[in-house]
Amino acid sequence: MLFNSLHFLLFFPLVVAIYFLLSVKYRRVFLLAASWYFYMAWKPEYILLLAFSTTADYFAARQMQKSKTLTRRRFFLFLSLGINLAVLLGFKYFNFFNYNVSRLLSNFNLFYDSHLYDLLLPVGISFYTFQTMSYAVDIYKKRIVAEKNFVKFALFVSFFPQLVAGPIERASHLLPQFDKKFSFDYQRVTDGLKLVIWGFFQKIVIADNMARFVEAVYSHPNNYASLDIILATLFFAVQIYCDFSGYTDIARGTAKIMGYDLQANFKRPYFSKSFADFWRRWHISLSRWFRDYVYIQLGGSRVGQWRLYFNIFATFVLSGIWHGARWTFIIWGALHSIYYIAELKFKGKLSFPNITKPWQLKAINLGKVLFVFILVNFAWIFFRSESVKIAVTLIGNIFDFSVLKISFHRPSILINLLLISFLVFVHLLERKKSIIEIVSEKHVFLRWTIYYSTIMVLFVFGNFNNEEFIYFQF
Repeated sequence: MLFNSLHFLLFFPLVVAIYFLLSVKYRRVFLLAASWYFYMAWKPEYILLLAFSTTADYFAARQMQKSKTLTRRRFFLFLSLGINLAVLLGFKYFNFFNYNVSRLLSNFNLFYDSHLYDLLLPVGISFYTFQTMSYAVDIYKKRIVAEKNFVKFALFVSFFPQLVAGPIERASHLLPQFDKKFSFDYQRVTDGLKLVIWGFFQKIVIADNMARFVEAVYSHPNNYASLDIILATLFFAVQIYCDFSGYTDIARGTAKIMGYDLQANFKRPYFSKSFADFWRRWHISLSRWFRDYVYIQLGGSRVGQWRLYFNIFATFVLSGIWHGARWTFIIWGALHSIYYIAELKFKGKLSFPNITKPWQLKAINLGKVLFVFILVNFAWIFFRSESVKIAVTLIGNIFDFSVLKISFHRPSILINLLLISFLVFVHLLERKKSIIEIVSEKHVFLRWTIYYSTIMVLFVFGNFNNEEFIYFQF
């Protein structure tokens, strides 16, 4: 069920109404049923996979909690991680590895039938498996206590606002909230609705309008030259941000209406002055997951120089693989590891001792932001391309300095540039407060003028073709 669908617009108000009418002791069961129905709206059969994963993780965590020996605890940890990774490998990566191993062996005249299975990737599988894996590790390390109530744990795994595309919540943050007794709160509901509306604006007005030009260029790379590709890549950078940030805000808003707080996932990432800063602002829940459960477990920065570089490289490459079974994602992750390592290597070596005037400092900071943004955009070429061949073609065609070839793109380009200008303006306002907080502090007349204007723009310029969110494919 898509957030930007009529199905959801009917489903969610009904869920909220029943939720607040029900006695508190029945709410968790109802939310679990609603979450499973939400998931089954895509493909009913995959609820069996979600239920199996949930049951296995619940059982393994309870056994870890009861275990008296480290060996037994470790066994159930590996059981939980193994089941989740097996599910991921089977549905998401089997064909990729099978095909590439077959090609590699063929170079040594070793042939076998690399049969590929036509499996539909379960929506949200990467998100809910990572959420449960972090839960298992935290139980093993005794950071938290295993949840006894199966319904409560199952709701933690499948809570519908964040089930299919995050944010990836920690058990220590989300599980205790299911014990709270929320009553209807007007202020909380209106705050949640504001988040939802802003999320829809980012998705159906900004992201989906950018998508049309991006799709045209990236689907036919040989038909476009330098300026087309540069613009398409710029538009994709904005598209993927607004698409995912929009989803997160809708998820946070819908959860907030019912009383639950989900973590923020973005913090103006394209205003980052360094690559380390970018990864503190982009897909925050996933970045923290890889930091805590991969990078630190490999030794983090408490190792020698070359081992540190390996840890960074491995973490970023794994984050690329997490996004999908394609070489383009692996290259995207590897590029970011190179950026990060180079920044670490030259940190402190590039200084400007004679720069003291405020305007000079602002110019240097602007240069840093542009430098990071340009290299992030270069990496996006691989992320967006369906194959390495397409990415290489696009990069090569960037140096074909011809004019725009298809004239009917010009109006859409102008609209997209205006939307980007508006987004930059909003982000400049958000240096200290969110746009919702800023608007909420305005005079009632101006505040409601902005609300109604936003809704009107949604209906006039929004794309209501039920376009999927980009991260649903991961």
